[in-house]
Amino acid sequence: MEDRTRRLEAALKGRGSAGILIHKPSNMFYLSGFTGEGLLVLAPGIRAIVTDFRYVEQARQQSPGFAVESVSPKVSHAQIAARLLRDAGLGKALYEDDEVTVRDAARLSAALGDIALEALDMAPEALRRVKDAQELALLEKANDISSRAFEEICGVIKPGMTEIAIRRALEDLLLDFGSQAAAFHTIVASGPNGSLPHAIPGERRVQEGDMVTLDFGAKYGGYCADITRTVSVGQPGAEMAKIYAIVQEAQAACQDALAPGKPCREVDAIARKIIGDAGYGDMFGHGLGHSVGIDIHEEPRLNQTSTDVLEPGIVITVEPGIYVPGLGGVRIENTCVVTETGARSLAGASRDLRIL
Repeated sequence: MEDRTRRLEAALKGRGSAGILIHKPSNMFYLSGFTGEGLLVLAPGIRAIVTDFRYVEQARQQSPGFAVESVSPKVSHAQIAARLLRDAGLGKALYEDDEVTVRDAARLSAALGDIALEALDMAPEALRRVKDAQELALLEKANDISSRAFEEICGVIKPGMTEIAIRRALEDLLLDFGSQAAAFHTIVASGPNGSLPHAIPGERRVQEGDMVTLDFGAKYGGYCADITRTVSVGQPGAEMAKIYAIVQEAQAACQDALAPGKPCREVDAIARKIIGDAGYGDMFGHGLGHSVGIDIHEEPRLNQTSTDVLEPGIVITVEPGIYVPGLGGVRIENTCVVTETGARSLAGASRDLRIL
């Protein structure tokens, strides 16, 4: 963790002598290992976690290289941060203006007094784009758990099961195989509900011939997996089988196109051409993919407006889909890591159509 805080300070050296205030939970975890609530204060000679009684012991256990300061009814997080920065002789603090509310920013400014506040401009997230070996190992494990859970759930799904029952069974499998939690709200979309990219599992019962989209992921060591598979309960209809083949082609082509130096928008364009040429362009309305790590959605992203370029160590999803209102939908997603020569998928589950 010390290496990460040093790299952050080095990246911000051009901003002059300043303290760094971290409020975002994912950035606190990345920089310190702390998973509780509070505030991280970084500056030359300062590595401090400001928290409350509930998390003091936890912070000391998780972040042995950090001093732990506890708030009280009379002393707030902002006031402790102000004291630490004043003691260090600093006149400026960089903070996460994308995380702190307007009200809390006003309180922070009042506590800091003559210490100027400036936006941190998502500098920690810029460091988090490229994953190190430890992070990749955790992501690989999370994806392995997810692939194992997919294989098992395929033996569970039957006609008559509700979407919410499938969700419950799938998340139980994730936990059984070692996940600390679901990485996000699991999506189970059956039959016509498959046309909703972010469908909420409900009481609809799966019927013979339904396509069922499963979008889920394990969380392991604080890192998220993201995988989507669409299966068929019995033989699918002709159009849904055709749609599956188109999405599978688009997903494979885009995954194969991932490589260092590749503009993100160019990878996205491959999927749009394949799906558009097949006559379903208006039914693929979301971006092709997003980076994933501590948060389920990180930067960079594969979409039509991205100006980012891929580089080794970026972990990113490739998830084209086609969604036809009243009929259903198909999405296939792998989480991939960009390597020195191309990319590889972290998801071991087959992308071929599974007929249950």
